[in-house]
Amino acid sequence: MSKSSPRRFAGRSTGTVTVIEAKVHRSSARNAKMAFILTAVIVGLLAAVVAASYIHPILAVFVGAFIGAPTGAAVWLLVRIWPVIRLLWWWTPETILGVLLLTAWVQLANHTPTLVTLLVVALVVGVPAAIRPIRRKVIAWTWCLIVRHRLRVCFAQFIIANQSGSLPLILWARPTPVGERVWVYLRPGLSAKDLEGRLDKIAVTCHASTVLIERASENNAAYLRFDIKRREVLTAHVSSPLVDVIDPTAPVSASPLTVPTALDLPDVDAPTITLPNQGKPAKQPTTTANGSKPAASSASSAPDDDTSDWI
Repeated sequence: MSKSSPRRFAGRSTGTVTVIEAKVHRSSARNAKMAFILTAVIVGLLAAVVAASYIHPILAVFVGAFIGAPTGAAVWLLVRIWPVIRLLWWWTPETILGVLLLTAWVQLANHTPTLVTLLVVALVVGVPAAIRPIRRKVIAWTWCLIVRHRLRVCFAQFIIANQSGSLPLILWARPTPVGERVWVYLRPGLSAKDLEGRLDKIAVTCHASTVLIERASENNAAYLRFDIKRREVLTAHVSSPLVDVIDPTAPVSASPLTVPTALDLPDVDAPTITLPNQGKPAKQPTTTANGSKPAASSASSAPDDDTSDWI
């Protein structure tokens, strides 16, 4: 569905504003026609069968047609305007926000003097702009609104849609410490593997550094989560309160600090280990249990034999 200007300049049209693509328009018309026929026939037959048990079968056929035709028309209308409903869904947050702001402005202007109206508007606009945490929140949610439309443009430009031309359904978005997170529901004919090879193009479209795609549901492969990364929070400079504790008038040591690079063993005081029986000859039994003399000990009993050397 497109609107073209009837005026021409130098044999060319002055411009065309495309609301719904021609491929989507034709597909919607075909699906609406099929939905009308199927709904009218099925609902009409069911209504006729139920009515035949109460009235004459011929009258039941007219009753079935009377019920089936309006029901099929309602389904036809729903399928036919589905592209418009999807377009309205894309702009729902902006539409609601605009309606609320316009309503608030009209009510404020009608019930307050001009000076009070301007003062209230200045406070509503100036306070979020002056307070940094509020300003950052407003900017983060504004980027969420922008990213939803940037993803839609990216899907229309880079991603191959299904045969009917329907694009993935962009659900909602919320800010994260590094950017935004968007949930998307894929239509038949598209998978996460098809999107993984186009992450660089999606990042360019969303004005981000990188984009990651993960499954948002273990049971549904069509439900995806886009993590759009704009900044790196791990490399940010964090101010430390320890700097304020240091006395700026404290003298600085002139001698350089020597950092040991190796262990000097002679400078280490090792404790001397003395065994309990050191320096005393071990007492040998005179006889063994069977009455024979024990064998001579192979260890030397000389006083200069230090057993600590063997330990």
